[in-house]
Amino acid sequence: MVLDVQWAIAWLTLSAKAMTEHREELIELDRAIGDSDHGENMDRGFQAVVAKLAETPPETPGAALKLAAMALMSKVGGAAGPLYGTAYLRAATSMGDATELDGGALATALEAARDGIVARGKAELGDKTMVDAWSPAVEAAQAAAVDGPGPVLRAAAEAAAAGAVATDPLVARKGRASYLGERSAGHRDPGAASTALLLKAAADAAGETLPESPE
Repeated sequence: MVLDVQWAIAWLTLSAKAMTEHREELIELDRAIGDSDHGENMDRGFQAVVAKLAETPPETPGAALKLAAMALMSKVGGAAGPLYGTAYLRAATSMGDATELDGGALATALEAARDGIVARGKAELGDKTMVDAWSPAVEAAQAAAVDGPGPVLRAAAEAAAAGAVATDPLVARKGRASYLGERSAGHRDPGAASTALLLKAAADAAGETLPESPE
């Protein structure tokens, strides 16, 4: 099994749907420890992605993700725009001009995305950021690479969902949430939550239907 540009388009389309459906949830998570705009920004950004896909249909998975990166960087405010934009751009660069992706290529692309976020945001595992969802997702993807792209995406999505939940007790060390100090504990990081939703959309687009992310 390999995945092509239709999967990438489906992933981004399902991502937009997820951001709309979970907009209020992400706003509430961000209200607790941030500036309450994460849900609105992500919804607006992915609506722009869908519009760009319709305007300029991509021919490869990498082209689809590069288009998404450009839309997110221009439309998403706060830290999320540059971080997710960098993630999609690094993943697109990793994919190159390939028309089909196997499990190994997908795992490598996810690693490139995570590394882009780390380079841009200077956050590490345990800082209570989206890295806490991305890092376990990458490790799980790499372990599943030999099983094919579907299992890679399922493993990544499940690990990201668990990683997002695991941010609940952490004390934030990066971003606006870090200003709260110990008071940031007990709240889920909104970036980790949106990461889990986006990787679930990737798995869903590949036919790897997953349950809703844990509450």
